[in-house]
Amino acid sequence: MADLFAPPPADGAAASAAHHAEQQPLAERLRPAALAEIIGQDHLTGAQGAIGRMVAAGKLSSMILWGPPGTGKTSIARLLADAVGMRYVSISAVFSGVGDLRKAFAEADAMAALGRRTLLFVDEIHRFNRAQQDGFLPYVERGAVTLIGATTENPSFALNAALLSRAQVLILHRLDAGALAALLARAEMATGVPLPLTGPAREALIASADGDGRFLLNQVEMLFDVSLPAPLDPAGLSAFLMRRMAVYDKDRDGHYNLISALHKSLRGSDPQAALYYLARMLVAGEDPLFVLRRLVRFASEDIGLADPQALIQCLAAKDAYDFLGSPEGELAIVQAALYCATAPKSNAAYRAQKAAFGVARDTGSLAPPPHILNAPTRLMKDIGYGEGYAYDHDAPDGFSGADYWPAGVARQTFYTPVERGFEREVRRRMEWWDKRRQHPPEP
Repeated sequence: MADLFAPPPADGAAASAAHHAEQQPLAERLRPAALAEIIGQDHLTGAQGAIGRMVAAGKLSSMILWGPPGTGKTSIARLLADAVGMRYVSISAVFSGVGDLRKAFAEADAMAALGRRTLLFVDEIHRFNRAQQDGFLPYVERGAVTLIGATTENPSFALNAALLSRAQVLILHRLDAGALAALLARAEMATGVPLPLTGPAREALIASADGDGRFLLNQVEMLFDVSLPAPLDPAGLSAFLMRRMAVYDKDRDGHYNLISALHKSLRGSDPQAALYYLARMLVAGEDPLFVLRRLVRFASEDIGLADPQALIQCLAAKDAYDFLGSPEGELAIVQAALYCATAPKSNAAYRAQKAAFGVARDTGSLAPPPHILNAPTRLMKDIGYGEGYAYDHDAPDGFSGADYWPAGVARQTFYTPVERGFEREVRRRMEWWDKRRQHPPEP
C-alpha cells in the first residue's frame, strides 16, 4: 500500500537537492532569508538601527559585529550582501592564512575593476594577528572590499586601533527568552512537528541555551530526532539533553568582566550578588586560586583596617583550599567572599599607599633625620647619629612626640581612617597622638 505521507515524485536533481537540504543541521536550514527575519537584534537591523539605515541608503561601511556566540553575526553578513547587491566572500580566521587573504584581495580588486563590489566577511577576526589585521587596511581604505568582521571578544583588546578606526563596532545582544521562544516557534513551523515538551520543560530548554540561538536549535534537533512516548518534563529534559557550558575563556574578556563584577559587588556590600558572580566563575572552571588572590587583594584595598580580620579570613580560605582542594575547599572561598561583602569598607590604606609612594618617588634621596639613625660605630656617634633620640617607652604614656621626617619634607598626612568599623578606633588613637604631638611632654 502506498505511503499516504510520501512526497510526490521528483526528478533526480530536485530529489538530490531536497535530500541535501534535509541533511543540513536545523540551525542551517532555519537561517533567515531576509534581515527582517533576524531575531533579537532589532536595535541594529530595524529601520532605525545602524544596519537598517545603511541598507535603506544602499551603502555599507566596514563594521565589526561583536557579540556572544549564536546571536546572528554570520547571518547578518550574508543578508547584508544580498540586500545591497554586493558579492559575498567569507573566510574564517581559524582556517585561513596569508595566502587565503591575498587571494581574496586579488579577486576583490579584479571584481572592483568590473564594477562589482565585494563584501568580505571574516569570522573570528580577532584570531588574526596584528600584522594580518594590518593587511586589511589598504583594501578597506581604497574601497576594494567592505569588511565585516565577527568577534566574540572585546574589539578594544582584540583588534588593531588602526582597523577599529576604519570600521564601526556594532554590538549584538545575547538572545533573551522572547527571542529564543520565537526561534522555537520557527523550528516547529518549519518541521511541522511540535516539540515534545511540557510548558515548564519548554521554559527550561530556553533557559539552558543561555542566549545562544545556535545551541538552542541544536538541542531542538536532538528532540526532533527521537520518538518519545510522552512530552518531557523539566527533569526528563535535563536527563535527555546536555546543558550549555557557560561562555568563559579564562584569558579573555569574560574572565575580566566577571572578576570585575565580583570585586564591585563585594565593594558594594552585596553578598548575594558577590556569591552569584563567584559561583559563575567557579562553575565555569575558573582557577580557585585566581579568585582567592583577588579576595586577598580586596581585603587590603577595600576593607583594610576597617576590619583587619578580613585579610586573615581570606588567607585562611587560601590555606583551607590548599588543604582540601575542590570541591570541598570552595566553601572556604565562599565564606571569605561573604565575610568581605558584609565587612565595613574603607580604602584609606589603599589611598595612603598611593599618596606615600608618590611622595617617596619625589623625595627618595633624602636622608632620615640624624636623631633616629643608628650609631653602631664611634664615627657615626661623633657626627651626630642618634643624638637627641627620645625613647618613646621612657616618655609619659609611651609617646615622645618626636619629629621623624627628613629635613625638607613637611609632615604629610597619607592615612585618614574612616568612621567605620575598627578604623573608628584607629582614628581616635591618631587624633590623640596628633594632639599630644602639638603639645609634646616636657623632656
